[in-house]
Amino acid sequence: MTRLPHRDRSAVARIVGTALLSVAGIAATLVPAVPATATPPPDVTVPLRADPVRDDQWQLRELHATAAWRHAKGDGVTVAVLDSGVDATHADLVGQVLPGMDFVKPGNGQFDPVGHGTTVAGLIAGRDDDDRGAVGLAPHAKILPVRVLDEENRYDDSLVIAKAVRWAVDNGARVINMSLGGHGRSPALAAALDYAFARDVVVIACTGNVTPSAPTDVWYPAREPGVVAVAGMEKEAPELWSGSITGRETVITAPGNGLVGARPGGHWRVQGTSFAAPLVAATAALIRSRWPEMSAADVVNRLIRTASDVGPPGRDDRFGFGVVDPVAALTRPVPTVEHNPLDDQTSPGVVGFGRAPGLEQPGTTTAPLGQLGNRATGEHASWVARAAGSGDIPRPPGLLVAAVFVAMLVTGTLFTRHRLLRREQLADRRRELTLQRVLSRRQETVRRRELTLRRVMRRQQPDTTRRWRRLR
Repeated sequence: MTRLPHRDRSAVARIVGTALLSVAGIAATLVPAVPATATPPPDVTVPLRADPVRDDQWQLRELHATAAWRHAKGDGVTVAVLDSGVDATHADLVGQVLPGMDFVKPGNGQFDPVGHGTTVAGLIAGRDDDDRGAVGLAPHAKILPVRVLDEENRYDDSLVIAKAVRWAVDNGARVINMSLGGHGRSPALAAALDYAFARDVVVIACTGNVTPSAPTDVWYPAREPGVVAVAGMEKEAPELWSGSITGRETVITAPGNGLVGARPGGHWRVQGTSFAAPLVAATAALIRSRWPEMSAADVVNRLIRTASDVGPPGRDDRFGFGVVDPVAALTRPVPTVEHNPLDDQTSPGVVGFGRAPGLEQPGTTTAPLGQLGNRATGEHASWVARAAGSGDIPRPPGLLVAAVFVAMLVTGTLFTRHRLLRREQLADRRRELTLQRVLSRRQETVRRRELTLRRVMRRQQPDTTRRWRRLR
């Protein structure tokens, strides 16, 4: 046995162990301490049979859609859906989806690997020219798909969302729906929202879903002043859905549980504030369709002044101004306003025309529109955006899955390293015993040779003495 192969095996073992620990460390860093998330607990999605899809759309009855359609159906209004993309080939959306933009990979936004954006689009503008499938609350509006969420229904850079908002404004959107958000803040996105407000665009966003071990503050950008923050209501009950985040920034509520929506290849049942927000976006589209010249400020004012009050009288931290009421929004007299009533000027960006603080500091240059970075001191350099709705298969929160995976990986790595070290120790002990045996044998051989040599010398000594005597 030589020592070189052992050293090779030991080196390999050490390299493997170090590599596994490195992987575990990387995996641990990928698990956010505070997920900016979107998964309701639990997300329940149940594939449906061919129809009664239309009959299962309880939100249309709850919001008296048939009565609202006597006044407007969304004609002439483009609603941008910043989401996971939209399946333009779905039967409910054929002819409803314009060419858009994909900020995840090259494309026109008419591709949805998740299904989330398709559901949102269908709730807004699903076709009503037949009696099958899911119809939207503004069935004659057009959808401008802007893909910002990846195959995992998330994206980690707020700059992407900011660029998407600007692109949607520049390409004809009169209403923007963002069924996504996070727990951080982004001056770049605040500046993009200012850009939308200054160009008379109504912006709708969801308040977010409750997630274990995560903050319960209303998500950003829903808490940006000027944005209509939408929480979710329980099915056919004047109660807030248990999975909905709410707070003082909540502006309005809409049905958010037990909804039926389009997805690539069929339909499903969904729940989440992601699916409450598009019902408010659709109502805004109806208002802008009936009064094409109405300003975004007046549209927002009409939404909140005509909402059906729930809970304590007036605005409260749970339901906001109440549940969206499309019929009242299209029929009730509401005084006009000069400014967005939700603009309280407390944003990190100056709502209306200004820049977000930190985008222009002494010694820096201001980026051109569409290229703003996140330079604000003390703000998050990156921001996790994720959809606030359900997927096809119920899944536990991503943080829990990642934590379990990392724990298993670390445990397995430590166990493997322990076994490798134990094997090394045993091999070292065997070599020591072998060496001791070899040395002992060599010592015994030397001792025997010395004894033999002494016997030979004793035998030769008398012969020599006799020879000397004879010579003398």
